[in-house]
Amino acid sequence: MAKTYLLEIGLEEMPAHVVTPSVLQLKERMAKFLKDERLSFDAIKLFSTPRRLTVEVSGLDDKQADVKKEVRGPAKKIAQDADGNWTKAAIGFSKGQGASTDDIVFKDVKGTPYVFVQTFTAGKTAKEVLAAGIKDVITKMNFPTMMKWSTYSFKYIRPVRWLVSLLDDEIVPIQILDVKAGRTSRGHRFLGHDVEIKNATDYEADLASVFVVADADKRKATIRKQIAALAEEHDWQIKVNEDLLEEVNNLVEYPTAFAGDFDTKYLTIPDEVLITSMRDHQRFFYVTDEQDNLLPHFVSVRNGNSDHLENVARGNQKVLTARLEDAAFFFHEDQQHSIQEYVERLKKVSFHDKIGTMYEKMQRVMYISGYLADQFGLSEAEKNQLHRAAQIYKFDLVTGMVGEFPELQGVMGEKYAELKGENPAVGQAIREHYMPISADGALPQSKVGAVLAVADKIDSISSFFAVGLTPSGSNDPFALRRQAFGIVRIVRDQGWDFPIRQFEAAIQKELEAHDATYSLDFAKQTTPVTAFLTDRVKQWFSNQKLRYDIVDTVVKGSRQDIREMFKAADVLNAHQNDPKFKDTIEAFTRLLRITAKADLSVEDLTVDPSLFENDAEQHLYDAVAEVQKTVTADMAMEDRFKALAGLRPLIVDYFEQTMVMSKDEAVRNNHIKQLLIIAKMVNVMGDLNQLVVK
Repeated sequence: MAKTYLLEIGLEEMPAHVVTPSVLQLKERMAKFLKDERLSFDAIKLFSTPRRLTVEVSGLDDKQADVKKEVRGPAKKIAQDADGNWTKAAIGFSKGQGASTDDIVFKDVKGTPYVFVQTFTAGKTAKEVLAAGIKDVITKMNFPTMMKWSTYSFKYIRPVRWLVSLLDDEIVPIQILDVKAGRTSRGHRFLGHDVEIKNATDYEADLASVFVVADADKRKATIRKQIAALAEEHDWQIKVNEDLLEEVNNLVEYPTAFAGDFDTKYLTIPDEVLITSMRDHQRFFYVTDEQDNLLPHFVSVRNGNSDHLENVARGNQKVLTARLEDAAFFFHEDQQHSIQEYVERLKKVSFHDKIGTMYEKMQRVMYISGYLADQFGLSEAEKNQLHRAAQIYKFDLVTGMVGEFPELQGVMGEKYAELKGENPAVGQAIREHYMPISADGALPQSKVGAVLAVADKIDSISSFFAVGLTPSGSNDPFALRRQAFGIVRIVRDQGWDFPIRQFEAAIQKELEAHDATYSLDFAKQTTPVTAFLTDRVKQWFSNQKLRYDIVDTVVKGSRQDIREMFKAADVLNAHQNDPKFKDTIEAFTRLLRITAKADLSVEDLTVDPSLFENDAEQHLYDAVAEVQKTVTADMAMEDRFKALAGLRPLIVDYFEQTMVMSKDEAVRNNHIKQLLIIAKMVNVMGDLNQLVVK
């Protein structure tokens, strides 16, 4: 008969961001445990609040399935001696299976007789299995932060205060430290009381009676509905931020949304500051009108009912007002100083004690961005905007506002730059140079901002590498992997050529020419930085689920150009299922293997037709000459591939009729030169020897 098992872990309040991942982990561990223990079930339902992680397993078998199996032992000649007596090997084998030699039978396996024993393991009841193993399911969970309490050495996300473990209406005994599992759960900390859960299926209803909405999805839907009702009542527009909703949902057990107000005088502060104060600092939802203009109101969610809600609203208003007073003060004070004053202050602000000041970093980025602007074809106007942005782009770090609201760095830089009369493109670049701020974050929309972002990230990576502060394992305290991945994403988005090694070497010379290295040795870091950026390209491909051999092909190419890697990967991925793809790649890789061993200067590629020994050589020579006219550095990779793929039948004929490694040195060298010309064009797509074709 199918049963329902309920497990509730009662805890001190957990951080909001931990709740959802933790209950999902509990579900995964429970499912694995039941599968390993041969207990079938229909579904696992989740419940979670800041004080509890709960799983309800429905349709659970009341006992394990019995296990019958036939176990093979040693061969008969080993199991019995010449007189037919059982050997130690046979006796030991049978005992190991919980049987005796009387239970042994012989069976032939490919003509050789072996001993076999039939074993039977009776299934245990679900209660026995759960009582023996659930403790490990709970105690072996992992959390981003762990804590100890009292005199115990055991660590968990928060102290365990109670446990509910019920199989239908029976308590399944579990004990963790001094906490024994029972049927008593706890209601809302202030509105509720302890509640007895008579049956596992009563859990959700019983908690509802003590002011706990245990189902996180229902709680979230309630919050969303309450916010919508407030918006309709007041004719407001409220864009519900999903991340904030998730956080608020995991802060409450019995939600009640309410509205509050703040003085209209604070609307003179930039919207970003107001939104940050409300959303990030106070977990409030901000309010706008139909034109998306901020209104002096907010919506918050109380962990409780609607009693005395006016007092709660006033308390929240007072806290928000204090934050906004600080913001108004800093906004006014910051404007009393010029941008240049702030830039001068950066000379005393350390970027890193082993690298130098923030001002020195800006100087390096100014030259790096200038070099990149030339390579990426920015207009003169854009170059001027970029140069100005690079001169000042970190100035807001020493403003009072960013000191109080560090998450607004870049944002306030843009605001203050515009207030001081800077070109809007300069302000936009100041804001965009931080982008992307996460692996899938938004990218810069302007070319000026994109170049500044790439330059800033290149400098950070090269600088930290120069002083030996490189990521190792999972340790990356300066977020260099994220910054490198940001470079890759921006370059792909903008469609820029980006030969990594060439750029690294050129940037080093640029900094040396302007005496802007500030004693950092960038030269020796060219190879490590190139490899580091290339690994991030591989990461991007991996995220796109691209075939591993295509990834290896394009990243191991000779040019190390990020854009070329992307273009080559797109083409190879698009053509991998073509009928002639395998034959084409095999033709290319055959000539690549031959030319890889060639000891010839790549500049000396003049082919002498008078040395040809058959028509296939001439035909290939003529076809290659035509292809060379069309295959240029600017040619689209797709067109390049199609043009080169057209040579396939001629290459095949060439190898069938030609002894490439001729005994005549002049003829042999002529052959290799002819193949090297093709190899040089093919190599732009990467190292095709890495491709797996079947």
